[in-house]
Amino acid sequence: MSDPAITRIGVAIDIPEPWGSALTRRRAEAGDPQAAWTPAHVTLLGPTEVAADALPAIEKHLEEIASAQPAFTVHLRGTGTFRPVTDVVFVALAQGISECELLAEAITRSEDVRRDTRFPYHPHVTVAQDVPADALDAVFEDLAGFSARFEVASFTLFSHGGEGPWRPRRDFPLGR
Repeated sequence: MSDPAITRIGVAIDIPEPWGSALTRRRAEAGDPQAAWTPAHVTLLGPTEVAADALPAIEKHLEEIASAQPAFTVHLRGTGTFRPVTDVVFVALAQGISECELLAEAITRSEDVRRDTRFPYHPHVTVAQDVPADALDAVFEDLAGFSARFEVASFTLFSHGGEGPWRPRRDFPLGR
C-alpha cells in the first residue's frame, strides 16, 4: 500500500489470556504464516482500505457503536471449518454470535467504510488457514474440545501498513 491517502484498518475483539496466546500458538504450529502477524481474535471488520483523512469520522462512528452496545459474554466452544469453500479451520462461538453480528453490521453502516465481502459474516476465531489438508485436520481435531468463556468489554480498531503485524490503534469500551 503506497498511497499515503489510503490506510488499511480492521476491527476485532481480542481473545484474552490465557486463551489468546494458546490459539495463536496452535495456529503457528499448523504452519499458518498469519499467526506471526495476527493474534487470535474475532473479526468485526476484516481488512478494509479507507481514506486516511476519514479516520477521525470512523473513530467517532465506532465510539457511537460501542457506547450503544453493552458488554456481553462470548463462549468459544469446539471447531468448525469453511472447507471446501475455503481452507479455514476455526474455533466456533457458542455464545455472543448475535452481538458480534450486530456490531459488524453497525460498523459497515459508516459512509467511510465500504467493504465488499465474498462471504456472509460469520463470527469465529481462525486457527488455521491456507495450510495443507493434514494440518487443517489436525487443528480441527486438536481443538474440538476447546472451550473458553469471557466477557467482552471493548473492541479494537487496528491498522496495517502493508508489512509486519497489525497494530492496535484504539480500544472502544462498550456501554459507556
